[in-house]
Amino acid sequence: MFQSFETKSAPQFGAERVKALRASFEALGIDGFLVPRADEYLGEYVPEASERLAWLTGFTGSAGIALITQREAVVFVDGRYVTQLAEQVDGSVFSGGDLVNEPPHLWLASHAPKGFRLGIDPWLHGGAEARRLGTALAEIGGTLVPLNANPLDAIWADRPAEPLGAVSLQAQDLTGKSAAVKLQEMAAEVEKAGGKAVVIADPSSVAWIFNIRGDDVPHTPHPLARTIIPATGKPELFIDPRKLGEEQAAYLDQLAVRYEPLELDARIAAHAKDGGRILVDPDLASLALAFAIKAGGGEAVEAQDPAKLPRAVKTSAELEGSSKAHLQDGAAMVEFLHWLDSQAPGSITEIATVEALEKARARVGQSLQNPLKDISFDTISGAGEHGAVIHYRVTRESDKVLADGELFLIDSGAQYVNGTTDITRTVAIGSVPEEQKKFFTLVLKGMIAISTARFPKGTRGCDLDPLARIALWKAGGDYAHGTGHGVGSYLSVHEGPQRISRLAVQELLPGMILSNEPGYYRPGVFGIRIENLIYVEEGQEIAGGDQKMRSFATLTWCPIDRRLVVPSLMTEEELQWLNDYHAQVREKLMPLIERPEVADWLVAATEVIG
Repeated sequence: MFQSFETKSAPQFGAERVKALRASFEALGIDGFLVPRADEYLGEYVPEASERLAWLTGFTGSAGIALITQREAVVFVDGRYVTQLAEQVDGSVFSGGDLVNEPPHLWLASHAPKGFRLGIDPWLHGGAEARRLGTALAEIGGTLVPLNANPLDAIWADRPAEPLGAVSLQAQDLTGKSAAVKLQEMAAEVEKAGGKAVVIADPSSVAWIFNIRGDDVPHTPHPLARTIIPATGKPELFIDPRKLGEEQAAYLDQLAVRYEPLELDARIAAHAKDGGRILVDPDLASLALAFAIKAGGGEAVEAQDPAKLPRAVKTSAELEGSSKAHLQDGAAMVEFLHWLDSQAPGSITEIATVEALEKARARVGQSLQNPLKDISFDTISGAGEHGAVIHYRVTRESDKVLADGELFLIDSGAQYVNGTTDITRTVAIGSVPEEQKKFFTLVLKGMIAISTARFPKGTRGCDLDPLARIALWKAGGDYAHGTGHGVGSYLSVHEGPQRISRLAVQELLPGMILSNEPGYYRPGVFGIRIENLIYVEEGQEIAGGDQKMRSFATLTWCPIDRRLVVPSLMTEEELQWLNDYHAQVREKLMPLIERPEVADWLVAATEVIG
């Protein structure tokens, strides 16, 4: 199994660990310290050695930050994790903060005393975040204090070792572009920006540029590595050589000069000397890198990671690979949903469903000779009230039976060499209340609205987000997460800059892959989410129109539970979309289904509605 169900949260140690951290403040000359859920590469998924937030507080979500002062201990999370936070941390030690509406810098400006000195580990914060903190502290006469070492590491006695996952090569027929060409394009962007070099600190960008993949962090196949790409001259790659086999080392040596990770500061100084302008992305590069540039006599120039947008706009080879991966994944989902429907209500648990789905993906992958490499995130398997916890993670202690009359929400994804998948289905276990069917249908209307959207060049994710919510709004409902996130190509399941949300300002460009996942959650009762992956298509002529309009193409093919649809709440166009979608699901997946009983289930699950 790629997923563990052991309890990773240890809230019982929160009080003593916070006490030990506070004991270091006086010697460090600080009044408080920030503990983000981040590693030195600022990635979403971090190795065990960097799970400092979980170790300190017990909170294991993928986004959050703790502010520890002598009197306060606040853990800031977004709407996805409010319920999880309450369940995982010691409420007598920690209080909850709002990561969206009152993040740490705003909280400090309102609550911290005059002259407050805030300590941070500069490797765990980007330049943009540090600037916000510094500005807020200045308003109260305070100071941001970058520390030479993280005080948590001094008290974390059994901290795990750094990872040494093996690096693999990603074939060009899957990437659509050679690493040599990508490096030339990156160098051209550096020269265009007037820089001497760029420090690329995002491991997914490094993996994409060099056409390599890794195994250092859970579920995201990139190696923890950085690169310096000069405007002229050979690039430099900073990666532990123990991660490389002979083939991988020979391949990379053709493209770059390899260095040990500890040599990064010295090489930055070499490029920065005599006032060299070095580009860094303030959102993706640690503040410590900007310090290294300045210490070397250079100028740290803030600029977007030059690989960020190109890797978001997929090549035709990447889109073709993703399409094939999703067909395979759809066949595995059909196997799983057939199995789920054959189980009597009350006979299986959330963990059993996760295990069955992973086995289905592995079995189909073996049959189609495209093995399951990993899951793309821990499966969210929530029955009844657990479905209302947006990022619920089942453990041995929380494992719940799928009971008659409940909704069951399963959000999962897979990593294959040709693509990354992410799909959510909400399923009826037995006969569920009519009100839950109503909200399921309203969520479905939102998903269809995004799927069928037509939009002009220049449209951003924030422009489309209301389409997914309007049916819920009219019924007095909403959801506390974005409608869609970007997805990588056998890389991170959460990729920027593309997304669909209230805050999404990146133009949606042809080739970008996004999720489409509106939801509705009633805490303590039920949760609903329906998710397909889609990608942006080039503008097309519309009869009678005066300009081309972009649209979305669907990647995910899997039945949507017909038993939960209330046809009277849907328009004729929406019902037609659903019936057409199910017809395509049946047509595309039937050739991949081996067992007759599963094929019969697929036919029944895709029958016409209305």
